[in-house]
Amino acid sequence: MGVPATSQIPSAADRVYLVTGGNAGIGYFTAEQLAGTGATVVLGSRSAERAQAAVDAIRARVPGARVRTVGLDLADLGSLRSTADSLGVRRLDAVVHNAGVLLEGPQRRETGDGNEVHFATNHLGHFALTHWLLPLLEAAPAARVVTVGSFAAKSERLDLNDLQSRADYRAKRTYGRSKLAQMYFGLELDRRLRAAGSKVSSVVVHPGGALDSLTPSRPPVHVRTRWASLRGSAAALVLQGKHAGAWPAVRAVLDPLVVGGELWGPRVFGLRGRPHRERLWAQLEDAETARRLWEASAELTGVAPAPAV
Repeated sequence: MGVPATSQIPSAADRVYLVTGGNAGIGYFTAEQLAGTGATVVLGSRSAERAQAAVDAIRARVPGARVRTVGLDLADLGSLRSTADSLGVRRLDAVVHNAGVLLEGPQRRETGDGNEVHFATNHLGHFALTHWLLPLLEAAPAARVVTVGSFAAKSERLDLNDLQSRADYRAKRTYGRSKLAQMYFGLELDRRLRAAGSKVSSVVVHPGGALDSLTPSRPPVHVRTRWASLRGSAAALVLQGKHAGAWPAVRAVLDPLVVGGELWGPRVFGLRGRPHRERLWAQLEDAETARRLWEASAELTGVAPAPAV
């Protein structure tokens, strides 16, 4: 499976997929491409209005698309159990942990639970959500958890003594570290699922360099102006649009040859092109850091999203 154009995607008419943050960006295109399989695709979003706009855009591109929405606020840990319950399905074949936040400005902010916003939304929320989704994932024949990291995480290292960025907060660095935490989680989750003999697998992906200026229009979700297209033309030599940034996640959901514990990203320098399996980044091979992060995350969320060994 290369570039998953709709004509190349196998039918998945009996399957149910959840995409967090499916109302915009890479999440939107992931949902649109998965809808092309005939699967039921659920878009998790904080905004009902934006989620409905995404549903309408998908239906305009994919006739007969089976797509709907569910309210999802990853920054509110106490709400995630009811989100899982409100899916109203007997099984879940895959969840794509895509949603993320990148704040601007120098001010460190916390959620109502007292956690730093990037770490809470991008990592802890998905960590806890997986716990509540696990019974539905276990009910599927071979479900997958697909965690969308970021190329921005490749140059980062976790500070296990300052996961909440209290000592030295910088928005972009904190974002990169929160995405790195997500990627550690996806790999550690797969280790724990395999140790428990679970049928569920966990795969980590990243979209490479994905720009709005190289992304095709999907009004009203995204409208690319002519000026933006011209401005982004030079960048197209090394980067790509968000529709292409979705390909690794879509492949990780659909390709039966993808195996848990793998990392997938764009083929060309990790920035653009067809998805392929990458060697784990050096820091991601550190299983001890992943274990300690897991323990810290379980303490902060009060849950542990893997079957007991």
